[in-house]
Order: sequence, then C-alpha cells, then structure tokens
Amino acid sequence: MANAPTAELTTQTEAFLAALGQHASPATVAAYRRDLVALCTFAEARGVVATSELNATFLRAFLASERSRGLAPRSLARRRAALSRFADDCVSRGVLADNPVTLLRTPKQPSHLPRPLDVDTLAHFLDTPHDGSPLALRDQAMLELLYSSGLRLAELAALDMTDLEPQRVRVIGKGAKPRQVPVGRRARDALNAWLAARAQFAPASEAALFLGQRGRRLGHRAIQKRLATLAIERGLPEHLHPHRLRHSFASHLLESSQDLRAVQELLGHANLSTTQVYTRLDWQHLAESYDAAHPRARRRASTTSSDLPPES
Repeated sequence: MANAPTAELTTQTEAFLAALGQHASPATVAAYRRDLVALCTFAEARGVVATSELNATFLRAFLASERSRGLAPRSLARRRAALSRFADDCVSRGVLADNPVTLLRTPKQPSHLPRPLDVDTLAHFLDTPHDGSPLALRDQAMLELLYSSGLRLAELAALDMTDLEPQRVRVIGKGAKPRQVPVGRRARDALNAWLAARAQFAPASEAALFLGQRGRRLGHRAIQKRLATLAIERGLPEHLHPHRLRHSFASHLLESSQDLRAVQELLGHANLSTTQVYTRLDWQHLAESYDAAHPRARRRASTTSSDLPPES
C-alpha cells in the first residue's frame, strides 16, 4: 500500500494527467503517465515526503538512474519533457515555487535521420494496380494522402469526414495546433474512390474518414500493419511506415522548391531546426541561401579570392 507521501505525489501527477488529457492525444497522455509513474516509483524508494521536494538534485538523480537502467537518449529526453510539463503545472497551482527541470540539461540525441524513399521507387509503389475492392480503395487513399500532405500517423487516424475540403484537409497536429494542408490531385482521386465505397462499412453516425471492416475508426496499429503488408504485396524492397512517407513528402518537396519555410508550415513544425533535420537539408544549401539573402553576406561581383585577407 502506498504511504502518504507517495500518495500525495501520485495525486499531483494524476491531476496533471487529467488536465493534460483535455487537449493532448491519448498516446501523449499514456507516454507521460509512464514517465511519471517511473518518477513516483523512484520517489517512493527514496522516501520523498512531498511533491515540493522535487528539486533539481533529486530530479537529476532520477534521470541518472533511468540512464543507468539503459534508457535510450530519446526516452530520457521525453522523461525530462514530462517532468518539465508536470513541474510547470505544479508551479501554476502553487505546489512548487519554480520549475527545477530548467536547471537540467536535455540528454544529447543521436544524429539519426530517417531515409526518404527514392522518388521513382515510391511512384512505382503508389501506381501498382490493386484489386479495386473497398479495402484496397481505402488503403490507396491512405497512402496517397500520407505522401500528398505529409501527415503524421496520428493526424491521419484522427481525420473525420468534416475535415475534408475540395483541395485541402484540416488536421490537429502536436500540441493541439490546427493547420490546413493541400491535397494533391492523385490523392483527391483516391479519396473520392474511397468515399464512394465507404458507405459499405460506415454506419450513419460514424464520423471517421478511414474505417475498418467493422465500421469503426481505423487505429494507429492497424494503419501501420496495412502499410507494412502493402509494401510486401507490391514488392517494395524496404519496410514502409507512415513516418517514411511523411519524410519522403518533405524531402521531395524541398528538393523541388528549396523553400524550407513552406515545408516547415506544411509539416506543422514549431521550429525551423526541426524541419532542417527532418528533410536532410545539407549545410551547403543553407550557406548558399545565407550568402544570397543576407545583406551583410553578399559579395561584390568584383570580389575575388585575392581581395580576401589571408587565413589566420
């Protein structure tokens, strides 16, 4: 049975998670719950007597303990993010005077970049004929929409019929931020074909755009499995998941337009640095853009290497 101090900390975390659930996705709430349960377990083992004892020293020891258990840098970073959100909530309710997590460094992340699919390979995959069944029409619409609009898996799964417009789709991204993204011609054609068949699965009250055979909203895992199966059936020589289609969308669009800001808006990224990594933008392109655009970086046409001072 939990002692009183642990129960007090648990009560505070449950209050935070309940408030978070009002605007965050179930997946986000579940992830934060795992992080905060780990915190409560660590606190109980060390006899922490109140939430107010969550100072920087204690939280640093908690993250160090998680790292020693073998937690990956990405998971440690999420642990830290959960602690910071929880501490902010405690500050707003007067439980903590300030947020101690701001004194902790974010764990360094490995430089892992997802690899986009080759344009021709992806085009051949998407153009592979299917049997024309309602489920095949649904799968084709999901594929085309993921690649056409760069949607996240959660955004695709959450789409309702009312989110569709003739040439764009409304989605709710991370942090409950809404955005609108264009839908290309091939994706519109695939969606129209699926909508014509959707009535075979959908009860009149069902709002979800993509449904399973039982007429209910298709879940994240079911979408992932369908993409993996389609990759095998259509002879794609690589594993396929929604994130790779989103990354391919961003990379291919950037290669054609070289408009990083536009890609940032379409992806729904809050920070440009996130888009830079996501699209594998190389330093040379950034340097060229800087030289061309910044008023203090432009060189006169007559400038030559002999005009430059020697290197120190």
